[in-house]
Amino acid sequence: MQKKTYNFTVVIEQDEDGYYVGSVPSLKGCHTQGKTMDELLINVREAVELCLEVEKEFREEHFIGIQQIQVKA
Repeated sequence: MQKKTYNFTVVIEQDEDGYYVGSVPSLKGCHTQGKTMDELLINVREAVELCLEVEKEFREEHFIGIQQIQVKA
């Protein structure tokens, strides 16, 4: 049986220790980190595969975008 191919959007940030942190908004709880961008991308692929194994009824969502706003506090 052939596996289905999915495309996922990964949000990447850098934490205060310099690690890259990636999260996949369309998969609840799917996030990981890496010391380098290359390490992060390897880790995020593994995390997505594991999340898909756990989430048996995955419904593909369409990414809309990211918006920055400015707030004075």
